[in-house]
Amino acid sequence: MERDSGLLIVDVQNDFCPGGALGVPGGDRVVEPLNRAAERFWEAGLPVFASRDWHPAVTRHFREHGGAWPPHCVQGTPGADFHPGLRLPAGAMVISKGIDPDLDSYSAFEGVLEDGATLASCLATLGVGHLYIGGLATDYCVRSSALDAVRAGLRVTVLTDCVAGVDLKPGDSALALEEMVRAGVRLATVDAI
Repeated sequence: MERDSGLLIVDVQNDFCPGGALGVPGGDRVVEPLNRAAERFWEAGLPVFASRDWHPAVTRHFREHGGAWPPHCVQGTPGADFHPGLRLPAGAMVISKGIDPDLDSYSAFEGVLEDGATLASCLATLGVGHLYIGGLATDYCVRSSALDAVRAGLRVTVLTDCVAGVDLKPGDSALALEEMVRAGVRLATVDAI
């Protein structure tokens, strides 16, 4: 990890884990390696971010209002809480996305911190040039966040032992990783960084 590194943990929320409203198969297996990554970054004095879906109850993102998905991660519900095993450092910065009822907002770059700042502006302020990413789901929010990070001019590494995918169509996650690599994303495991 370089001194200009930061870690982004994407949407490790109850509704995206097994038993949740939109559970990712094996989604909870990312918790332990992400905890190790978060600890390493925090101990090195590097920033840790955690994005979360934070949808209003009525949003076009949900099937009943014309979207693709069943209701999930509704603001203030247990399903929107981070997985209970996820150990975020005390100073981790939380990015809420999906707040606008008219937008899907898959990418953490479409969210805001508590003070209204965007992830991009916060990364720039902190001098982060290399963003490491893990979380849920490989083929949706991780993919969108990684591609937006590349478009923002960042070096990006996706931690492959820290992601799991929806795979609506078999192989979607593998295709998403291939797309990210073609865009310039590097792949690594927690132990390799």
